[in-house]
Amino acid sequence: MRSKLLDESHGRRTFALVFDTGDEAMAGLSQFAREQRLTAAHFTAIGAFSRAVLAYFDWDTKQYQRIPVDEQVEVLALTGDVSEEVDGTPKVHAHAVLGRRDGTTRGGHLMEGHVRPTLEVVLTESPAHLRRRHDPVTGLSLIRLA
Repeated sequence: MRSKLLDESHGRRTFALVFDTGDEAMAGLSQFAREQRLTAAHFTAIGAFSRAVLAYFDWDTKQYQRIPVDEQVEVLALTGDVSEEVDGTPKVHAHAVLGRRDGTTRGGHLMEGHVRPTLEVVLTESPAHLRRRHDPVTGLSLIRLA
């Protein structure tokens, strides 16, 4: 993955990140967030994956159900955020809509995305902190605005 700082003003930075064939998107985004010490950001992306793993959060079991996508797909929409976990580490959370060869789509929480040939991300940092805290009702780490 390559990155470039596009703009920096008023406590806000905007980066372009370009992933190449073979890169894994979630690992790369997480590494970038750690290296840049991001505590609050949002991003969008387009590109393509050779394969991916999506997930659906099952409310009844409070578990993610994995959805393997074992084919070349277009990343029609990828959007997400970076927030801060209780221990101070950045947490990347992303959802994706993937287009299949026949025009149908698959979508959900992005767990893995293996890039082929590229993934182009625009990430904008916020000057405020977004912190996640464990929510006992859902069992998830959710953003707390307080």
